[in-house]
Amino acid sequence: MASTRSLTLPAAMVLALFSAGTLLSACEEQGPAERAGEKIDEGAKDTKRAVEDATD
Repeated sequence: MASTRSLTLPAAMVLALFSAGTLLSACEEQGPAERAGEKIDEGAKDTKRAVEDATD
């Protein structure tokens, strides 16, 4: 039983590291939806600042 566990744990660790690396590398490129979302967020922040400035 110990030999099965000793082989499974390193395999699971390698799989976890590979998966994490794949996910992180996939996040580097932004798609069109993410870029549009960022522009919407920026516009909302700009609008909020303008409203705050107008009410001060």
